[in-house]
Amino acid sequence: MTTKVFRLASIALGASLTLGAFAVPVFAAGDNSSTTPTCKKGEIYDQKAKKCVKQQGANVTDENRADYAYSLAKKDHRYQEALAVLDTMKNPNTAEALNYRGYATRKLGRTDEGISYYQKSVAMDPKYTLVREYLGEAYVIKGQMDLAKDQLSTIKTLCGNTTCEEYRDLHAAILNPSTL
Repeated sequence: MTTKVFRLASIALGASLTLGAFAVPVFAAGDNSSTTPTCKKGEIYDQKAKKCVKQQGANVTDENRADYAYSLAKKDHRYQEALAVLDTMKNPNTAEALNYRGYATRKLGRTDEGISYYQKSVAMDPKYTLVREYLGEAYVIKGQMDLAKDQLSTIKTLCGNTTCEEYRDLHAAILNPSTL
């Protein structure tokens, strides 16, 4: 009996390991930076073709370029490369592109420059909660807690609660600025 149980357990374990080898990673919805593969320098991930292609001359949409730049910055901390990708956009003046440019410049230590991009993004889309989170974080870095709390309050109004990710992240940064 023990040999049969051991044999069945071995078969089950082997099957689960085999199936695990074919499993596809599952990522949280919403933040494309966690699901977008990153490529070597000089390439961009083409979401339509599902592969890395040469950045220059690639027939990739501006939205794709913006998403890829954000992925470089957010996931891989390749801020300068993210800015270079944003520079290849035909129309870099979208709320998302300006937000991502602000994020990369802030992470490079150019907080005031980042704030100016965030403010332009907010002016284009006042309901864009991610830019408000990042703007609030920039204010935390500058020690301007009143302005950070204003952004937190606006996010709460836009989300309708205090459970959305942008609210939680900015609230945590206000409570513990050393995490930024």
